[in-house]
Amino acid sequence: MFLLLIVSFVWAFSFGLIKGRLAGVDPTAVATLRLALALLVFLPWLRLRGVSTAMRFRLAAIGAIQFGVMYVLYLRAFAHLQAYEVALFTITTPFFVTLLDGAIRRQFVGRHAAAALLSVAGAGVIVWQGLALSSTVVGVLLVQASNLCFAAGQLGWRHARAQLGSGVSDASVFALLYAGAFAASLAWSFTTTDWLALRLTWSQGATLAYLGVLASGVCFFWWNIGATRVNAGTLAAFNNAKIPLAVACSLVFFGESANVPRLLLGGALMAGGVWLAESRPSARR
Repeated sequence: MFLLLIVSFVWAFSFGLIKGRLAGVDPTAVATLRLALALLVFLPWLRLRGVSTAMRFRLAAIGAIQFGVMYVLYLRAFAHLQAYEVALFTITTPFFVTLLDGAIRRQFVGRHAAAALLSVAGAGVIVWQGLALSSTVVGVLLVQASNLCFAAGQLGWRHARAQLGSGVSDASVFALLYAGAFAASLAWSFTTTDWLALRLTWSQGATLAYLGVLASGVCFFWWNIGATRVNAGTLAAFNNAKIPLAVACSLVFFGESANVPRLLLGGALMAGGVWLAESRPSARR
């Protein structure tokens, strides 16, 4: 759980950097470069001894879905939705984690579903801005598909990691996930990004380096490790933890305004979801 919390803090801080320093940069290029840097970080640790060819392709496919396709769908949604609408519709990820885990295990755990519900409710309290939504069906479906990809990747990694065994370290195979993710994002960028016209300032380059190495490279790695150490309910609840933390970081570090009572209420609901998922050892995976 500690790793999930640390990653949530890093991601929360990253939102302000993206908004403040990468405005105007092609978002697909940003995603592709972040994933390229993440891949470079883990390539030196790549060790495939004891990993079957089928498992190698499976891990690459998991990364392509969880990170690559997820990014592509998420960024595509901004062409159909307002930014706050995208934020609002991303809060359903805990539901997908719980539903997919139940389908895989063929067992429905009520406490996990309740934890996911509290997490979604808490995030909704924070990001909801009234009923004046201009959403299109296409935009909503793109965000939900993105949420589904991220949830499926987390659970796919949990199950693949269990099959790898203790003789294979996490770091020795994680570059495969980033390879799949980078390939998916790069393929999409050829339809949207003018790479020859891309220009970055030193500040933007430094921000991308931070996002690629830490926020993507290290933090996606830590997140997936954390996903194997908690039950599905706790994992579901933590999928929205970055939302109140992002609002808090924007308030403290970037001088933005925030509705503090709603922030506290939403955070309390999410904390309640984690407590509910962790309150009984019998509810663990």
